[in-house]
Amino acid sequence: MQINRDKKGMWVVSDGMGIVEATVLGVVQGLTEFLPISSSAHLLIVPSVAHDLGAESWTKDPGAAFTAIIQLGTMAAVILYFRKDIADIVRTWTRSLFDRSLRSHPDARMGWYIGLGTIPISLVGLLFKDLIEGPARNLWINATVLIVMGLVLMVAEWAGSQEREVRDLTLRDGLIVGGFQALALVPGSSRSGSTMTGALFLGYTREAAARYSFLLSIPAVVLSGAFELRHVSEGGLPVQGTVIATVVSFVVGYASIAWLLKFLVKHSTAVFVYYRVILGGILLGLLSSGAIT
Repeated sequence: MQINRDKKGMWVVSDGMGIVEATVLGVVQGLTEFLPISSSAHLLIVPSVAHDLGAESWTKDPGAAFTAIIQLGTMAAVILYFRKDIADIVRTWTRSLFDRSLRSHPDARMGWYIGLGTIPISLVGLLFKDLIEGPARNLWINATVLIVMGLVLMVAEWAGSQEREVRDLTLRDGLIVGGFQALALVPGSSRSGSTMTGALFLGYTREAAARYSFLLSIPAVVLSGAFELRHVSEGGLPVQGTVIATVVSFVVGYASIAWLLKFLVKHSTAVFVYYRVILGGILLGLLSSGAIT
């Protein structure tokens, strides 16, 4: 990797993305992937606002491919953090294919729920790929969805009994939460926010909702990131900048997982709802005034 200065004296890696820009986007991804505030929306909002407010070297929209690939960093954090759970699920599920007595085991059932729960987002992603990577990446839409889905999360907090744990998960629940995960394809919805909302509506505790949300996200994000890696060979991505952002997102993401799980044991998601509504309102105000485009 080569590091040089551009004409304005900014440090950039050899493919043109600034080191500060790549690092900031990595931090943003790591912080927001697991909090129910939408990482994809922030990866669109932060560079766009920075560009419009004077950071002209920043790309207004790094693109859906960049977003999908650096999410692999945070998924690596999930895999490391839940490595024991994942190993147990994979081992028991595999054995259950040949041993009928294991098919009712919680880990075997979880393997099926995660796999089948990934189908909705996969189908929607393929069917509406062009729409998701194009028109949906719009700040007006993002700001509106931030507010709307934040309010839906608040309703889920009020409506859910919050008595069920991960061990109580059923196939029906897995598919319903998987359907909610598909909403995350629109920037502003939030993958963790959408899946946690679905789980809360079904009566799960906040911690259980977050834990299943993290596990359910692994196949979808890994498949999406792997699919978008084709843009690297096609020359459509700042390779070194993407690497920096991905590594940073891994480190920050690991810390975010641990913090959120502890936070949700004693606190509601209200603070995230307030943040979403306020951020969405500010964005709508800036867009209406023409301060940002």
